[in-house]
Amino acid sequence: MAKIDYADGILKLRAKLNLSQEELAKLLGVSFMSVNRWENDKYAPTKLVKVKLIQLFKENDIEIKEVNE
Repeated sequence: MAKIDYADGILKLRAKLNLSQEELAKLLGVSFMSVNRWENDKYAPTKLVKVKLIQLFKENDIEIKEVNE
């Protein structure tokens, strides 16, 4: 089963919008450490945050990679 590579998407999103991890965290309503862990592929975002991230990816024309588990 394929899953979305959130780490790659978050890196691209932050680069495109010129946001720090802390600024993205505020935008999503989460802690800086959460963004850091997702970006380093230590944890996956919650379902609610995944919905927000996918919307941001679409709004900013960021291609979402899929990885096989």
